[in-house]
Amino acid sequence: MTAKTFNVLVLCTGNSARSILGEALFNHLGGGRVRAFSAGSRPTGKVNPVALETLAKHGVPLPEARSKSWDEFVGMHAPKIDFIFTVCASAAGETCPIWPGHPTTAHWGIDDPAHVEPMEARRVAFEKAYALLRERVEAFVKLPLETLSTAEIKAAARKIHEEAAA
Repeated sequence: MTAKTFNVLVLCTGNSARSILGEALFNHLGGGRVRAFSAGSRPTGKVNPVALETLAKHGVPLPEARSKSWDEFVGMHAPKIDFIFTVCASAAGETCPIWPGHPTTAHWGIDDPAHVEPMEARRVAFEKAYALLRERVEAFVKLPLETLSTAEIKAAARKIHEEAAA
């Protein structure tokens, strides 16, 4: 019997910074148990170069990084998503598509580092966003997802966020 691979979708409005970091971290830390994607409600069409710089600095690969619409994940050819994490308040408050399979959702709000000025402060803001997401992703992928109920996973995801925010 093969172990289940869990599909994660990390959402933000522009899909250029925080959700890109989240996608890369889930894929990197998930140990093959998690396959992650990211998308945005209004994608910018380009990945923020400081997001890629931050990932490279930490040795976290994301070779196919691209900014894309969440519409790619609602069609009949889309991967079945098990968990959705919103990482910005805008995306969390928007009317989302009807996700096939009704995945478990959680909000892990992270301040937007993309528009911080000057550039050195932006790099610091990306480091902070990276560290916060890494802490949450590490905690989530350690959960016994195969044996927890949907309600238990949702509660655990909420607790991970609250503990990281404290």
